[in-house]
Amino acid sequence: MDNYRIEIDTLGEVRVPEEAYYGAQTQRAVENFPISGIHLQTEFVRAQAIIKYCAAKANMEAGALDRKIGEAILQAAEEILAGKMAKQFVVDVFQAGAGTSQNMNMNEVLANRASEILGGKRGEYKLIHPNDHVNMAQSTNDTIHVAIHIAAVMETISRLLPAIDKLETELSKKQKEFDHIIKCGRTHLQDAVPIRLGQEFGAYAAMMKLDKRRIESALDGLRELAIGGTAVGTGLNTPKGYRKSIIRHINSTTGQNFRIAENMFEAMQGFSAVINYAGALRTLVSSLKKIADDIRLMGSGPRTGFNELRLPAVQPGSSIMPGKVNPVLAEMLNMICSHAMGNDACIVHASQAGQMELNVMMPIIAYNLIQEIQILAGGMNAFAERCIKGLGANEDVCLRFAERSTALATALNPLIGYHHAAKLAQQAIKEDRSVRELALAQKLVDEEELNKALDLRRMTENPDEI
Repeated sequence: MDNYRIEIDTLGEVRVPEEAYYGAQTQRAVENFPISGIHLQTEFVRAQAIIKYCAAKANMEAGALDRKIGEAILQAAEEILAGKMAKQFVVDVFQAGAGTSQNMNMNEVLANRASEILGGKRGEYKLIHPNDHVNMAQSTNDTIHVAIHIAAVMETISRLLPAIDKLETELSKKQKEFDHIIKCGRTHLQDAVPIRLGQEFGAYAAMMKLDKRRIESALDGLRELAIGGTAVGTGLNTPKGYRKSIIRHINSTTGQNFRIAENMFEAMQGFSAVINYAGALRTLVSSLKKIADDIRLMGSGPRTGFNELRLPAVQPGSSIMPGKVNPVLAEMLNMICSHAMGNDACIVHASQAGQMELNVMMPIIAYNLIQEIQILAGGMNAFAERCIKGLGANEDVCLRFAERSTALATALNPLIGYHHAAKLAQQAIKEDRSVRELALAQKLVDEEELNKALDLRRMTENPDEI
């Protein structure tokens, strides 16, 4: 480090890069944790800045923070919220337990920038101190926890829910477009009774609608904030009225309806709300994987697969096989689902690591939760726009498979009985003939009755809805 300044913390002197807005404690963390080069996301840093901004307002209202100092902190926080100084948040995600280094990174950047605003120099802390002023009425233990909730709620509302809506919309369009197409249903990947292609896509659209409801329901738990709990939940060193004041400012700043946790100690010690929300994401992941897998199967071919769907050709599929087109968007979504389940496993495991009054795994909970939300949103947007929107159907293939399904014998159960229908299906397989053809040849029922029983469209309609 060629150009540096000397800062002093409670452990002694530290060399800090001269141009850095962070300080001694952040620099110690940089040196102590040269682990992955991965930092907590910008969205998490924004949530931290919101907390510091609102804490300064609440402390000024309570008369605990000098207004001149508070206004400088507000201005510095606004700069961070505007996207400035993003490169100043340098602590590795694998850091000191609970996120103390992350909290001090924010405190030091704000203190140094606010000091500059008041005419001071970086690293002096004579005018504004990172602990005494920026961190007033706060602790790592409550602010990191709260930042997780705020970031997750904001990312869900701004990214994830719109992405679910977009995918549901495109699937619903295909439900209508494909409603007239009869195809062979499949259970256990074996031929089953007919279903309409539109009904399959209607199921996919319904999955998105229901998953969105589950996520919105779970999101309510994340709106409970442990703000003002400080170190262990008692609120030590907070001025009177602080909790009500800061939650009011957080809601004003975010446009959301956050509320103070019903039980501050439960909120700080546990991560039940996060685990519950992660469970709703897990359900969404399961739905997306099922949809992606189905699209790949129905689009397989074009000569030796199902070939029921025509997938949009978005890029060449092979570096050696000319003309090959692969289901790349479905494969992308599959990979996202696998990664999201890894995120989920980390969130759940880390959330179980709370001991006594604190969970010290908060940084990796934060990183994995935010990343899972973001990759799911990005994946659904791309899948909806680049795959589902351009899907076509091979109607003749679908109908041919439906007609040749030996499961059509099921519709003859009421007429000839299960045993005789099973024999008919077995003979159809053995002789490579259709159930309809054999039933006519054997005169098992008269032709008019047979055609009515084997009306493929009728077989896909619920009698209660006809």
